[in-house]
Amino acid sequence: MTTPNSELNEQAVTKKPSSVKDVIALLAEHYPNCFSVQGPAKPLKIGIFQDLAATVTEDSVFSKTQLRQALRVYTSSWRYLESIKVDAARVDVNGVEVEKIDQQQADHAAETLAESKAKAAELRKERARAAHAEKKAAAASPASTKKPVNKKPSGRSNDQAAKPKVNQTRPAKVKSNGPKQQALTPLADDGFAVGGKVQVRLGQAPMFATIIEVARNEVTVQLNSGMVIKTSRDSLFQS
Repeated sequence: MTTPNSELNEQAVTKKPSSVKDVIALLAEHYPNCFSVQGPAKPLKIGIFQDLAATVTEDSVFSKTQLRQALRVYTSSWRYLESIKVDAARVDVNGVEVEKIDQQQADHAAETLAESKAKAAELRKERARAAHAEKKAAAASPASTKKPVNKKPSGRSNDQAAKPKVNQTRPAKVKSNGPKQQALTPLADDGFAVGGKVQVRLGQAPMFATIIEVARNEVTVQLNSGMVIKTSRDSLFQS
């Protein structure tokens, strides 16, 4: 990917990005007047994807698909949505102001931000409920309710103490009071693909999700509720 002011090709960058986060970091490095990785964000020009995609070649360090995913994640972040205010200026890749944000665009951004925060709050509640249920199940397990063994009466005769116990070696039947956990099948290596339907374990309760990005050690998924989270590979199971 090349522009008159900066180059994003194999000669300029020796390591290809392995995640959306890496792509955003490269965009912020080469277009600092447009992108950022922390602090207040600047509203982007409508159609900026086409401007950037037009420069993507075979020598580019990331593809158009990776670029599209990075822009989608960047523009759905809370700090970016908070920058979409009435009369705030959108910028191009060089940071030049090109247009103003109108009321309709600002209202849409505010609504999206509110929905995203509500989903995040609900996810935190689900995790807390799952953790509470797991803790409650552990507290109700047979190990925590085992009755103490009664001591032998002090007046018991030696003859009685010497008598062998009947069926002493018979294993005791233990009735489990804890809830049965759902059996999940680990996700095969060929199952880690963008668009794949999986289950992700959050606490004790698995949730259905769709894979939207696969990195080396992390996988980004979108829950059916719409929330996007990152998790480890061993937390994903077949749907």
